[in-house]
Amino acid sequence: MESFLYQASIYLAAAVIAVPLSARLGLGSVLGYLAAGIIIGPILGLVGAETEDLQHVAEFGVVMMLFLIGLELDPRALWAMRRNLLGLGGGQILFSTLLLMGASLAAGLTWQMGLAIGLALSLSSTAIVLQTLSEKGLMQTGGGRATFAVLLTQDIAVIPILAMLPLLAVGQSPQFAPDGSIARGLEHEAGHGGDHGFNLSLVDGLPGWGVALVTLAALAAIILTGIYLTRPVFRFIHAANLREMYTALALLIVVGISFLMTLVGLSPALGAFLAGVVLANSEFRHEIESDLTPFKGLLLGLFFITVGAGINYHLFLANPGDLIGLAVLVILAKGAVLFVVGRMFGLRQRNHWLFTLGLAQAGEFGFVLLAFINQLSILPESLSEKLLLVIALTMLITPLLFIIYDRLSRHMRDSTPVEPDADEIDEVGPVIVAGIGRFGQIVNRLVRASGYNTVVLDSDIETVQLMRRFGVKSFLGDPTRPELLKAAGIAKAKVLVVALDDPDYTTRLTEYARRTYPDLHIIARARDRHHVYDLYKAGADDIVREMFDSALRAGRYVLENVGLTEYEAAQAEQTFFAHDRKTVRDLAQHWDPERPASQNAEYIARARELEKDLETALLELVEQKVRDTG
Repeated sequence: MESFLYQASIYLAAAVIAVPLSARLGLGSVLGYLAAGIIIGPILGLVGAETEDLQHVAEFGVVMMLFLIGLELDPRALWAMRRNLLGLGGGQILFSTLLLMGASLAAGLTWQMGLAIGLALSLSSTAIVLQTLSEKGLMQTGGGRATFAVLLTQDIAVIPILAMLPLLAVGQSPQFAPDGSIARGLEHEAGHGGDHGFNLSLVDGLPGWGVALVTLAALAAIILTGIYLTRPVFRFIHAANLREMYTALALLIVVGISFLMTLVGLSPALGAFLAGVVLANSEFRHEIESDLTPFKGLLLGLFFITVGAGINYHLFLANPGDLIGLAVLVILAKGAVLFVVGRMFGLRQRNHWLFTLGLAQAGEFGFVLLAFINQLSILPESLSEKLLLVIALTMLITPLLFIIYDRLSRHMRDSTPVEPDADEIDEVGPVIVAGIGRFGQIVNRLVRASGYNTVVLDSDIETVQLMRRFGVKSFLGDPTRPELLKAAGIAKAKVLVVALDDPDYTTRLTEYARRTYPDLHIIARARDRHHVYDLYKAGADDIVREMFDSALRAGRYVLENVGLTEYEAAQAEQTFFAHDRKTVRDLAQHWDPERPASQNAEYIARARELEKDLETALLELVEQKVRDTG
């Protein structure tokens, strides 16, 4: 127990110190985790032999990450990705393998060794790339979607690669069993060696057609369970009214599916991704996501630390130049293939460079393949150790590649939009409503019910689809884009209602609309009084604070129940409303966005004067009531 607590303290302390520091320097969390591993491993020697065992546990973070990504994907979206999965993903694996195999042959290795090396190094790091894309908000870009498609293809490709590697074993010719299946040679010996650990399989000893049937049955079980069983189970858990049971069930789903995949010889990450896609339309999707996200983050962080800590320090010091050179050559070779394949499939500018630089490293599946290659004696052990170090070095270099991308992207424009393609707007009206959330919905309902046409714009596809189900015609697109506003007929519109959730976008759209269309009447939604001042300067004609009118009505109800009549309470409400509008315009002249209100003496003094004026006006109403009833 003491040893476990010591190791846990070391890993957690390293992460807590290095990761925030790396994030504040703009280097991203992944580089921080890797640096933490290098410090506590090769440099200080605080961790050692347990690193490899921890890495196997931490790899489960990749499984959880793919499950959570599957939750975000509608099955129709996955089908729409088929061109990228087969073309981009298949092309990258094929040409990277051939190029790296050719380099190995040029170095004097046999074709079996070259092919094994090419296959191991052709796969990229799912953990590092997806984590970095998520942190930088690049998953929904054209380059991000293409990158994800390749990573998913690589995960699927691990299965046939593992099946093919035994055929490359030196001195082992393929042997066919009586049932027609291919015998794996050394696999039999490996299975009867010194390993007496827990090992279960549903496909060992089955003929080829039997393996196929069992595999299909396992996949069908995942799909049917996701469709028909999860809802009753979640309702059963909900009845227990124990919050931790939701977390337990979410973990059971991922762990159980991963175990089932290992029983049939498939990738746990692939099975988890498939389960996530099946549950993408479930009403429990957000509950599962919130429960698993913390586990995913911690396990991925632990995985990155173990990669850094597992570097063979002595081997690296013996040949630092050669090993770094090999790592750079691998990145250049894969980068060249990615550049060509990306160009063939229409990626340009930022998206093209994100695709090229993001996938240029080798990945964690390379560790798995090299371990299996060692069992089959395809490569000499000394060469395998060097390749393991080369893979780790390429992963260490990856955050630097993303920094290079950031620098390049500042001088480029997107060849495809970040958001989904905007709808073609086929109608116009005198009123444009930008944002159809809880605020914009009420405005839109009132205006349309009164007989006036509106053009509704919103950048959230789920909100637009929901409004369409209720018969409200909405158009998908970013309302701050000038071309979309022109298509919506802003040049002929009379009123623009800016009802966006983000205050910065609201101010930006108001400034643009006032500058470009000076005769347009702009009604803007404000987050608070400080946002009112920004919108006032931006040129809004009418500014509505989110909570102001509802709070004012609540205050009127209070007055009605402490002694005032409905008429008197309404008068007090109207007096407060008129005074507040005057106050906001007055205080806007004293507002300084560069100074907090608490440090603006002029603003505070004027606010106190105006508050006394309000108290005087309302007290006169009360005194008038006393005189009238006296």
